[in-house]
Amino acid sequence: MGLLDKLAGTKHPPEGADHGSAEEVRTALLGLSRPDVPYVVRNGAEDRADLVAEWRIEEPTWQPFFLRSQLTHAVRIRMRLVPEDREVRALEEQWAVTRVGNPPRLAISSEYSRGPNRTVTRRWTLGRGDSGRLEATETFRFDGTGLRDPLRDAVLKSGWTWRGVLFGKL
Repeated sequence: MGLLDKLAGTKHPPEGADHGSAEEVRTALLGLSRPDVPYVVRNGAEDRADLVAEWRIEEPTWQPFFLRSQLTHAVRIRMRLVPEDREVRALEEQWAVTRVGNPPRLAISSEYSRGPNRTVTRRWTLGRGDSGRLEATETFRFDGTGLRDPLRDAVLKSGWTWRGVLFGKL
């Protein structure tokens, strides 16, 4: 495995793994989309892919007096199944937009990134605990690997390679 493969997050199945068909891989990936997970895996024809996994997060808002601030994340992984190579090519994209105003209309900051990313966002609230002492309680958490890892694991379990795409077309 070369440097670009390592940077792109490419993973190979274990030696001697049974290779499932493209339809079995597709079924395994679509099966990850359940009501108890915060993402959806769907047909990706409208996004120029075979499958798309999406996770959209809206952080809780902070409202001091008249100002409202909100950060919205969107993570999308577009996947192309390549049966002749027994691999799933995956392009991961992330967006983060901070909106300010009441109602929020003005985007003061936005980010876009492509490729595997270790995005972790946390929000803490300070308050008094049972003992009366000041405590920090985590009220929001977002970790981008919560979407990528189940997809990659399903592909590897099917005996296929998970190939991250950094540049070019999917």
